[in-house]
Amino acid sequence: MGNIIKKLMKSKFVRDVFIMATGTAGAQAVTVALSPIITRLYGPEAFGVMGTFTALTQIIIPVAALTYPIAIVLPKSDKNAKSLIKLSLYITLTIATITTLILLFFNNTIVNVFQIEEIAPFLYLIPLVIIFAGVMQVTEQWLIRTNQFSINAKANFMQSVITNGSKAGIGFIYPVASVLVVLQAAGNAIKAFIMIMFVRKSSYKGETKPQEENYSVKELAKKYKDFPIYRAPQTFLGAFSESLPILLLTTFFGPASAGYYSIGRTVLGLPSRLIGQSIGDVFYPRISKAANNGENISDLIVKATLSLGAIGIIPFGIVIIFGPWLFEFVFGSGWDVAGEYARWISLTSFAVFMNKPSVRSMPVLNAQRLHLIYTIILVATRGLALVVGFYVFKSDIMAIALFGISSVILNIFLFIITLYIGKRFAKIE
Repeated sequence: MGNIIKKLMKSKFVRDVFIMATGTAGAQAVTVALSPIITRLYGPEAFGVMGTFTALTQIIIPVAALTYPIAIVLPKSDKNAKSLIKLSLYITLTIATITTLILLFFNNTIVNVFQIEEIAPFLYLIPLVIIFAGVMQVTEQWLIRTNQFSINAKANFMQSVITNGSKAGIGFIYPVASVLVVLQAAGNAIKAFIMIMFVRKSSYKGETKPQEENYSVKELAKKYKDFPIYRAPQTFLGAFSESLPILLLTTFFGPASAGYYSIGRTVLGLPSRLIGQSIGDVFYPRISKAANNGENISDLIVKATLSLGAIGIIPFGIVIIFGPWLFEFVFGSGWDVAGEYARWISLTSFAVFMNKPSVRSMPVLNAQRLHLIYTIILVATRGLALVVGFYVFKSDIMAIALFGISSVILNIFLFIITLYIGKRFAKIE
């Protein structure tokens, strides 16, 4: 056992994961410590308004730069990677401008069609959220590319301290939904500013990758066109499917139900952000390098997936067994309903948690078109599950249960098909 631990500590992959996880753990520790205070100050209705706004922005944020930032890790040359940063920022500003014009002319129409009167005053924050997200994404991907994981870790922790501390501090004086919404909108801006501040002070020298032909911004846009064509729609639909329960719960059962779901999903996202996201961020450049070197990609995916399964079974299992009691004990009286939601949300969260290696492998395996098709099927199946729960069983709990079960089945399918693609990719290479 001692030898195994020594080997693990010598592994650069493990060290990088540990650095990322440490920062995320600190951030989540702050979130967990302050959540009982924040939930008691604001209540389910305020969380429902914030959850609805977050659900809407989370659909837009991943495609703020049409997913071009994800490609920053792939070029051999840092110069081409920096050109992709420019391209991403140009697209972000363009999308923010178009969004502003749409809101100016069609704000009332959007509110009426989607029945989101509760967040109507906050819709004009969306263009700012898009700009903040674009800057944050390109900075984050540059840090991942250059293995500056410690800066990412610091930014995660400091952002959590600032946002959650502000929610708690302001909540003692002015506990209204607008405070939660504004701080939620500013989250990416805070993280981006912190990362930029630290990256300027870093010791990275540049050009650590082999040289390649230099491309113009226009040429890079064409070279990595599969990102806006396939990855951006896939990311949009994936975010939409994650936000769909909150939007429908708000429509059919009111903001309190959305608040229960929102806090349940937030808590169950802790293991994913703590370990899954850290492994995913480190795994992405690792599998890209493995593909270039002709290594066994399928074997890497299996090992990473099984490791995540072994790690996640305990926290998600505890929520399934003790969910209602835990939520009422931690968050206060009346939050046991969120615990009932959480029992079923845990199925979705666990499946997504385990499948991060498969999802991160898609750009490397040139399988983004297939990933888009899979996501379309996922959204349709999840939407059908929610509709059946609402209209056939007339139960929000049953709707969430069917949503979770369908997510597990489809994520198992994604894992199997990713292994098949990985083996075929190796043969072609």
